[in-house]
Amino acid sequence: MKKILLATDGSTVAEDAARFLAHLPHDEIIELTIVSVLYVPGTDQTYLAGDWIETCMAQERKAADKSFANIQRLFEGANVSLKHVIREGHPSETIVAIARELQPELLVVGATGHSAVARVLLGSTSDYVATHAPCSVLVVRPTEALQQSHSLRVAIGYEESGPAQAALEEFAEFGWAGQTDVRVVSVTCQPDFCDLPYEGPSSEFIETAVEQLQSSAPRATGELIHSDHIGEGLIRYIKSNDIDLIVVGETPRTRLGRVLMGSMTRFVLRHARCSVWITRNRMIHGVDKSVSQTQTATS
Repeated sequence: MKKILLATDGSTVAEDAARFLAHLPHDEIIELTIVSVLYVPGTDQTYLAGDWIETCMAQERKAADKSFANIQRLFEGANVSLKHVIREGHPSETIVAIARELQPELLVVGATGHSAVARVLLGSTSDYVATHAPCSVLVVRPTEALQQSHSLRVAIGYEESGPAQAALEEFAEFGWAGQTDVRVVSVTCQPDFCDLPYEGPSSEFIETAVEQLQSSAPRATGELIHSDHIGEGLIRYIKSNDIDLIVVGETPRTRLGRVLMGSMTRFVLRHARCSVWITRNRMIHGVDKSVSQTQTATS
């Protein structure tokens, strides 16, 4: 059984995140917890205390119940067990706190929410959650896959590192590949010192990675691309191939270091037009010995 946390604020973007999750194929039962955070700006100010706050909170709770009912309809007939958790507090901090408490394998959040302050490409709540969550995070952006105009297109960013290998293994473990279009993508990048020879990943390296996905993604293929910047190479590939989901691994950090996400991971999260799955679980828990052996070299 997979434990998944889905944060919702009742917005269209949050509903798109739920719809995207419902669209993903899976074989085993999913224990899905829907999280609604009730927050009224200014409630910490004493002059706003009283019936006004109680009325606002009652309205927020009613909206949260309505949102949960909508999500329930999306998963009707699916092999999913749903429950609803409602808390009061600051949205981003509360979502992360619930993730630490419930310890899900994946936290799903929409790319934007009700924030009144416009962000360039990512909402403040999803940005904070993606950076601070103690588990893997799926940040959902709407693509044509939501309209089922084509089969799901997934790209896995891969390189010779522990986090990349962990991302490959974690994706395979979730069993969501099925008949989706899965591509293992590796970027060769020439260093700044042009006179320094550089040997990028070989075709055999990519083929070995693809073989690891055969049981869960029999249609998986591998692609080797060239770019001056790994992140930009992945972003261009996503755009030119209409990718719906990019999977990238992240090296685990200390609690203080968690504030600064890996530069490549953050670049992809900020600039990708598709959904982004940041995998952390296997690196955090050290599930695979081969991963832990390469972790020191890549940290």
